[in-house]
Parts: sequence; structure tokens; C-alpha cells
Amino acid sequence: MPNTDVSGLSMLGSSAEIATKPEDAVLERVPAGHQGTDYVVRFTAPEFTSLCPMTGQPDFAHIVIDYIPNEWLVESKSLKLFFFSFRNHGAFHEDCSIYIAKRLIELLDPKWLRIGAYWYPRGGIPIDVFWQTGKPPEGVWLPDQGVATYRGRG
Repeated sequence: MPNTDVSGLSMLGSSAEIATKPEDAVLERVPAGHQGTDYVVRFTAPEFTSLCPMTGQPDFAHIVIDYIPNEWLVESKSLKLFFFSFRNHGAFHEDCSIYIAKRLIELLDPKWLRIGAYWYPRGGIPIDVFWQTGKPPEGVWLPDQGVATYRGRG
């Protein structure tokens, strides 16, 4: 039977504060119940927001994170609150995207992780940021992230 011990979690099932900056956001993890089985976990955040560090105007992204767990899974409420912590945070698209991935790697030590950050246009140019930790394990079903490239009115 999978280990589902959630006794150490501080946010799940209770009211939680939203951090004012990503470095202060608490990410929590739970034991992966199927260690030894390679499977992909996907989180999609279609309404991610942060601020332009130069103008202070809002930036919007559709973020897709895929990872293959090792011993841990990210607790989804803590991930949602982590994403919220970017709402008043000024950083470039690339910085936000890679920071998210690196925080998850630090927390989870997954077998593999990739992030696709599909940013909506700023100044008429959409910026997409893609990164992964290496090749995924053989035999893992890895679906396309399903986000179309930006087309505007075309």
C-alpha cells in the first residue's frame, strides 16, 4: 500500500498565507506512493502572472510542468500558493520559468523534470522558455504539452 503520510504538511486542509515573494514561498512534498514505477506528473497553470521588472506591468503565461517522481510528489496547494507569490514579483520571463523548475528540483529530486513556459506577448513578441533536466527514462509515455505556439490574429 502506498505511503500517504501527510502529517508534516502545514498548508493542506488549513488556511495559508500567500508569500509576497517567491523566495519566501513554502513548497511542501508528500511521499510518492509508487516508487519504482516511472510515471509522469503534469501540472498546468494557464493563468500564471508576474510583473515586468522594468515597467511593473503584468505578464501572463501558460506554464506546464512535467516530472517523473523519485521519492516525493509536490503538494499541489503549496505549488498553487508558490505560483501566487509571483503576482507582485518583478522578474524577466526566463528568470521566473527557470526559478520555478529549480525550486521543484531542489524540493523533489525527481528522476526527470521539464518546464514549458508559454508567455503571452510583451511589446509584440511572445517569449517561450523551455528547459529539462536531461533525457526522460526509456519507455515513459510523455505526451506533448499541448500548448500551441502564439499566432495572434493569423
